[in-house]
Amino acid sequence: MKQRKLRVAVLMHQALVPPLSIEGLDPQVVNGFKMEYDVCTTLESLGHEVIRVGVEDELAPIRRVLKEEKPHIAFNLLMYFHDAGIYDSAVVAWLELQKQHYTGCNPRGLLVANDKALCKKVFAYHRVRAPRFMTVPRGQTIKDLPKKLAFPLFVKSRSEHASTGISQASIVHDIDQLRTRVAYIHEQVGTGALCEEYIEGRELTVGVLGNKRVEISPVWELFMDELSPGVANIATSRVKWDQAYQKKIGLRTGPALDLDDAKVDEIRRTARRIHKAVGLSGYTRIDMRMGHDGRVWVLEANPNPDLCFGEDFAEGFETLGYDYPKLIQKILNLGLRYEAPWKG
Repeated sequence: MKQRKLRVAVLMHQALVPPLSIEGLDPQVVNGFKMEYDVCTTLESLGHEVIRVGVEDELAPIRRVLKEEKPHIAFNLLMYFHDAGIYDSAVVAWLELQKQHYTGCNPRGLLVANDKALCKKVFAYHRVRAPRFMTVPRGQTIKDLPKKLAFPLFVKSRSEHASTGISQASIVHDIDQLRTRVAYIHEQVGTGALCEEYIEGRELTVGVLGNKRVEISPVWELFMDELSPGVANIATSRVKWDQAYQKKIGLRTGPALDLDDAKVDEIRRTARRIHKAVGLSGYTRIDMRMGHDGRVWVLEANPNPDLCFGEDFAEGFETLGYDYPKLIQKILNLGLRYEAPWKG
């Protein structure tokens, strides 16, 4: 069946708007806007008209494109707004107010998932196994550890994405280390801190694709084959973004090894439950840890994850028959079919 040609407004951060060609550019430079380039060029290869829209701290560029170009759909690649990860839901809510189709997660699901403490409360209500936690708002300090929490703890931002503020020092073993790391999150990241029990074990992810009816990718695992003894296998900011360090530690991802069918089924059912419980739509990556005892703990739900060609989400769904162009088209179709409130 012939694919309908669409006008697609690709919303991305102003600094990440890719050039029309990357010929002759340093690969390190290209890596900075790889997702945006991959999505735009793939949309064009599918026959769609692509309108690149750079966005930073105001809605005027989007408003102008919606008025002048009248796109059929906005392809949302924004990870934050006004320098805050929690505000990306506000942009999508505004798109709904304009009765504009968009890709990815709806604003209500984004708001819950991006407030990691709130999301964990939803997990608890639905009896999804997640590490116990406490939060420390900016301007507050810690006097004592709650009785239900025990060291070691893992300290991270309550609302920022992409491993922002995460390092080996994020794992703390006593109250002094905890206070120091919380202060770092407050001062350097600029958000409240979330302190959760650290689960030593394997780092697993699973992708979810769909609105009401979903498809679940194979379980993927993060491997660090050359990690030094005593260094925790956690996805720090350096692990995520420093290519030289990635090579040094032998970073790779791929299908999780040695999981029996019952464990895979448990993980897939959990991902499906989370998608429904949090009210997600579009596409999501669920991050988990499997302890040495085999129990699986859910860390986060990440709506609108990295869509780079060759990265975990795309690779996982390629094993289900979604090559990269087919995956991008599927995400477009999900956006067009999503039953937003204004459609009711």
